[in-house]
Amino acid sequence: MEMAFHGIREVENYFAPLLHRFKTRSEWKQIHASVITHGLSQSSFIVTKMVDLCDKIGDIEYATRLFNHVSNPNVFLYNSIIRAYTHNSLYPSVIRIYKQMLANSLEFPDRFTFPFVFKSCASLGSCYLGKQVHGHLFKFGPNCHVVTENALIDMYMKFDGLDDAHKVFDEMSERDVISWNSLLSGHARLGRMKKAKALFDSMPEKTIVSWTAMISGYTGAGCYGEAMELFREMQLAGIDPDEISLISVLPSCAHLGSLELGKWIHIYAERKGFLRQTGVCNALIEMYSKCGMISQAIQLFDRMKGKDVISWSTMISGYAHHGNADGAIETFGGLQRAMVKPNGITFLGLLSACSHVGLWQQGLKYFDMMREDYLIEPKIEHYGCLIDVLARAGELERAVEVTKTMPMKPDSKIWGSLLSSCRARGNLEVALMAIDHLVELEPEDMGNYVLLSNIYADLGKWEEVSRLRKLIRKGNMKRTPGCSLIEVDNVVQEFVAGDDRKPFWTEICSVLQLFSAHQDQDQDVIENNITLASIEMVAF
Repeated sequence: MEMAFHGIREVENYFAPLLHRFKTRSEWKQIHASVITHGLSQSSFIVTKMVDLCDKIGDIEYATRLFNHVSNPNVFLYNSIIRAYTHNSLYPSVIRIYKQMLANSLEFPDRFTFPFVFKSCASLGSCYLGKQVHGHLFKFGPNCHVVTENALIDMYMKFDGLDDAHKVFDEMSERDVISWNSLLSGHARLGRMKKAKALFDSMPEKTIVSWTAMISGYTGAGCYGEAMELFREMQLAGIDPDEISLISVLPSCAHLGSLELGKWIHIYAERKGFLRQTGVCNALIEMYSKCGMISQAIQLFDRMKGKDVISWSTMISGYAHHGNADGAIETFGGLQRAMVKPNGITFLGLLSACSHVGLWQQGLKYFDMMREDYLIEPKIEHYGCLIDVLARAGELERAVEVTKTMPMKPDSKIWGSLLSSCRARGNLEVALMAIDHLVELEPEDMGNYVLLSNIYADLGKWEEVSRLRKLIRKGNMKRTPGCSLIEVDNVVQEFVAGDDRKPFWTEICSVLQLFSAHQDQDQDVIENNITLASIEMVAF
């Protein structure tokens, strides 16, 4: 490649287009060799383009060698390598290069530098470093740019710095939809749904990201009805759901038992090709399992090709939810054969499955396997499941021993599980120990006292029963009301005991009374038939 050039700029202009024409790595190396031969290895202009190409083809090691060979990089080359490192999640390297840039008295960060540095600070979880870089933004004084400010809002939101994020947002001279979405997503992630809803309602433009952030926020906050309602509003607004929005709303369908909407999502996902996404399949499996359609969950699971640990764990939990310990254990065996490493959720499902059928020895085996074979430190939920396994199987002494040796303080669920098992076993000693802790943890929960009263009644201790009932009447205790759910025309209606504020409440009561009257008549008919049958037998 021998040619006569007049000046460095002419050489650069010649090589720049060639860098985009290579087809093989061999051609790339030939071009690089010519760049070096023509004295362009120190050209920030050419090396910047070469680093950008390395970023596109994923050869970060080559990009690093190119950058390190330049003695005095300019701001464009610094930005190029910082961008490449950020794209490849090499956040410590971004900070290192940024510090190197600050040490160079000739080059200063610009508005193209800061967004990637802010993202790196957020990903590293360093709020202190992020605030330092924010200070540099004022120091070097690049003109405020919406991309930079959006990155700053996103960083503060990831640090849960609501005040700092709002301050940046309020001072912005120009906002785009990303500015609004960043602030909205942060509030929704933290469960501040009233503020998130206010932002959502005041947004000048809403995208699928805006709707999904709200749906996900409502689901995460346990506001399942609101999540499903917003999902419908999104469709009415002409926004087609994507994979993320489906994954966000499906847990709400599962919790509310909205099988019809869940089935519609399944059909929609299949039509759009979303079932290739593991996350969508996992959410559908959970939905079917919790809605009582375990056969549908199994069918979907068996058809999946790219099962991850969440897929296996969700299926194991589904079997546990339906009391099928054999299915859960068999699925865990499949996970092991597939060489997938289980996590804490996997073992939580296994322990729960063992609990339902009293497989306490199997439960102990999995609990030890979790710690010893997979080095997973049990959380309070795992100890709770193990205690429940032992208590239900009548191994109350072992269960009590676990409560004494576990590294964290047992919660009300653990003591409640022990108390419930005491009634079946008639163990008053453990019941009194459990109630002592429950009184401390849940002093106003009437259910615990009622359960202890029943234990006394089973043991014939009527004086204690009378004493507890007087205590319940005098005390300021709460009783969790019963509720039921029904889905009509894709809308889930919740009925809570004692709540007469529902629409058509009077009409509902009238229908129930009608059913009750018919039931009484049917009962009279049944009793008459029994009497007649008895007379006929005597006569015979």
